[in-house]
Amino acid sequence: MTHTTFKDWPAMAADLLPAIRELHKGAPGVMKAFREMGAAAHEGGALDAKTKELLAVAISVAVRCDPCVTYHVEGARKHGATREEIAETLGLAVYMGAGPSAMYAAQALEAYDQYADKAAC
Repeated sequence: MTHTTFKDWPAMAADLLPAIRELHKGAPGVMKAFREMGAAAHEGGALDAKTKELLAVAISVAVRCDPCVTYHVEGARKHGATREEIAETLGLAVYMGAGPSAMYAAQALEAYDQYADKAAC
């Protein structure tokens, strides 16, 4: 597989941490509620953790959120999603979002490859 470097997705996630910490300091109540909402959304239920992360990947592409793409692609990978599962999920996102989603889907697959390469080191 050919790896691209349009964006450095793992670095993006790391580079966002200081800004996210500042947001937590500036709006602690809102961010606490956001964390709690995320925890509730990820609780066990009818959908397993991998499926939930794959859904989040598709939504991240559809809403064109780079930070969402990087976090949820890595989350899906950590929960066992394969490159093929990511690609199939992205196919649905493209179908639902047309051309702009296709451009973000290509970037989300790039993010998966970069995280997989980093994990292999």
